[in-house]
Amino acid sequence: MADTGRVSRAVRNGMPDISFGEAAKVWTMLGFTSFGGAAGQIAMMHRMLVDERKWIEEARFLHALNFCTLLPGPEAQQLATYIGWLMHGVRGGLFAGLMFVIPGAVLMLGLSFLYVYGHELPLVAGLFFGIKTAVLAIVAHAIARIAKRAFKSSLPVGIAVLAFLLLMFFDAPFPAVVIGAGVAGFLKPDLFKLAPAGTSYESGGASFRDTLFAINVWCSAWMAPVALLAVTLGPDHILTSLGFFFSKLAMLSFGGAYALLAWLAQDAVSVKGWLSAAEMADGLGLAETTPGPTILVTQHVGFLAAWRAPAPFSQPVAAALGALITTWCTFAPSFLWIFAGAPHMESLRSNRRLAAALAAITSVVVGVMSYLAVWFGLHLLFGESGWGAAGPLRWPTLVASTFDGKAAILSAFAFVLVMGLHWGLVRVVLVMAVLGAAVRYLT
Repeated sequence: MADTGRVSRAVRNGMPDISFGEAAKVWTMLGFTSFGGAAGQIAMMHRMLVDERKWIEEARFLHALNFCTLLPGPEAQQLATYIGWLMHGVRGGLFAGLMFVIPGAVLMLGLSFLYVYGHELPLVAGLFFGIKTAVLAIVAHAIARIAKRAFKSSLPVGIAVLAFLLLMFFDAPFPAVVIGAGVAGFLKPDLFKLAPAGTSYESGGASFRDTLFAINVWCSAWMAPVALLAVTLGPDHILTSLGFFFSKLAMLSFGGAYALLAWLAQDAVSVKGWLSAAEMADGLGLAETTPGPTILVTQHVGFLAAWRAPAPFSQPVAAALGALITTWCTFAPSFLWIFAGAPHMESLRSNRRLAAALAAITSVVVGVMSYLAVWFGLHLLFGESGWGAAGPLRWPTLVASTFDGKAAILSAFAFVLVMGLHWGLVRVVLVMAVLGAAVRYLT
């Protein structure tokens, strides 16, 4: 790993000289307060690192974000890993990436235990209900802030709107929309009114050997626990199956957590029977209410799958191990993508075609986030919803009698706190959790 560290230290030309300890405090604070899914987390990182501390310039932040958007897996966690790597090499990337996940994963594990032991208690259900109304407001606010920075002309707006329409009304695949926008930007860079790319930082001699070394190290670290489970428990044991399943999913999870829900629903629910559709929806709700990536919904799936097939362990032990192997196989590939690819991306910042491709992808991300906000809002406000279709066209169908007025009122109040009074995220989440519990408990 030393070679990769030397590369990243050379890349630090143009980065402020911040001590590792000072950066670690910020990454730790971010890990415990990064509510709101990818949109809120990216907005929070921008505010903390670009606006307030000036640790990274705007153009470089967006360049890193665009690269992470291209990758499978959680882009917000990968962005934290990328910036940590820029500042302090491999140890900086590791600390930033792990701290972005660990607090949410630990809390998610606790919530999963609470779910299996007491999810029918009105007070517990009310807490989850209130937090979900806060998340909706936080995500909407984050989308507005990111769009304000990304939309420099009418073309990015048009791309975002087109992406939203394709996803919402034509069920277009996330990877196809992202790749299509990137190709269009690459072929027609003159259509984008790009600011100067800034300094193209050298990769510090990042060679094929350096890249191959990073690939070997991180592929080995990624798959070692799965191989150990296969040897000790057998290839058909539930923990081994979880390792292989979520390793495969991690390589194809373009578009964020919601993009992989269809595959999870089809395989984990319908084919493997690890959990029910209702439990899948509850897992998404839990993931939305914890700090860290929304893709932590996979941890809840692994938890319940191992809970129901615990042998030779007790149920709590098996469930905890299921959650652990699922989380590792979901997030470990992110370190592979960053440590192997980021050095080369830094040396390409001045490439106009690449810059245009990534700018187009940024616009698509705004459209994707908007679609996800609408999707989440419909499921929060209506007890029953589905899709109507006519040929390639589809549209959401709602059962008006299932409209949740309490959710609407709490969501509106959360919007006032977030967008009107500009309360901090943690404060809003705590207040809405208390209000949600009070509403559900009293009614």
